[in-house]
Amino acid sequence: MSDNSRTVVVAGGTGALGGSVARAFLVDGARVVVTSQRQEEIDELAASTGKNPKLSGVTLDATNEAAATKFIADTEYQFGSIDALVITIGGYAGGKNVWETSLATYDQMLNLNLRAAFVMARVVLPGMIKRNRGAILNIASKAAYERSATAAMYSASKAGVLALFNSLAEEVKPYNININSIVPSIMDTPGNRRAMPKADFSVWPKTDDIARVIVFLCSEDAKVIHGATVPVYGRT
Repeated sequence: MSDNSRTVVVAGGTGALGGSVARAFLVDGARVVVTSQRQEEIDELAASTGKNPKLSGVTLDATNEAAATKFIADTEYQFGSIDALVITIGGYAGGKNVWETSLATYDQMLNLNLRAAFVMARVVLPGMIKRNRGAILNIASKAAYERSATAAMYSASKAGVLALFNSLAEEVKPYNININSIVPSIMDTPGNRRAMPKADFSVWPKTDDIARVIVFLCSEDAKVIHGATVPVYGRT
């Protein structure tokens, strides 16, 4: 067990937003543990931070409750506590009407955007409740409350996770645990640039800017912000 500095878990912390979040917490002085299903992505993130000793990574399928439970237990044992969990796991599949959408797409969207968040929150909360402190931050989407033709499963999964966290915020009111969601729209990521090469990238929010909002929402300075849905889509 090491020192008492803050430990932050960034689930899905090797993606475009997740990597920005991990680096922002490192700049803030936190110890950061990222999860990814691919070890090579963890290695790439580590290299991008100059192999910062406060960064570590674990390969994990966050939809697997047994694996997630073991990961959380191991992390708490190693570092003493998990002070914040940021869930940046997610994905998009769309482009078809509901009647053309496969059950495979339904399963993919619900697993990535809802099940993973449910599992991670469920397994980290007992420790936070026991210590009576912590923060959990979820990434929702503007699509959760907009009409999104040909993206019904994505929208439904994001609406579901937003409802999940709104309810969770009510459930943990007796404890000193902050539960919030941020709501991005289109972010400036390599994947989005490839998908929409003719778009005006200059109006897309940068993942580094969104990451700083997340660090704030998980800080003591934001202790009065609970159960919030914070828009981070700028002018998109």
